[in-house]
Amino acid sequence: MADLTPTPAMPGVHVSKPSPYRPAAASYACGCGETRQVQGDDQARDLVAAWTDHRNTCGGRRDRA
Repeated sequence: MADLTPTPAMPGVHVSKPSPYRPAAASYACGCGETRQVQGDDQARDLVAAWTDHRNTCGGRRDRA
């Protein structure tokens, strides 16, 4: 399986929760260069919301028309 960790060259969001008993891990990277990583279920949920907000408002994205 390929590495699913997002990078500014391959932007996106990735969330992993290997089992119900372990905390989630999440990361995102934007084409503008901003990146974040977190550990924990609540933090992962917040990161996804932050990624969605950033993606919709980022002025530095290369993929915008």
